[in-house]
Amino acid sequence: MEPMTRPQAIIEFCLAPLKLDPQSEATQEAMRRMEHVLKTYQAKIAQPVPVDFSKMPSLVINEAAFGYE
Repeated sequence: MEPMTRPQAIIEFCLAPLKLDPQSEATQEAMRRMEHVLKTYQAKIAQPVPVDFSKMPSLVINEAAFGYE
C-alpha cells in the first residue's frame, strides 16, 4: 500500500470498515470536519503528511473485557 497524503483518501480509508451511508447528512458532516482537521494540520506544518497504513501495528480487542456485540 502506498502512503496516502490526500485528506479525503485518508478519511475514506479510515471510515470504510464502518460502512456508513455516504449520502447521510451525519456522514457528510463527519467527513467535512475530519477533512478540515487534516487540511489545517497539513497547512500548519506546510506540507502534506503521508500516512502509511501498511506500517500500522495491529490492534487486538479483548471482546471478553468489553462485551460481545
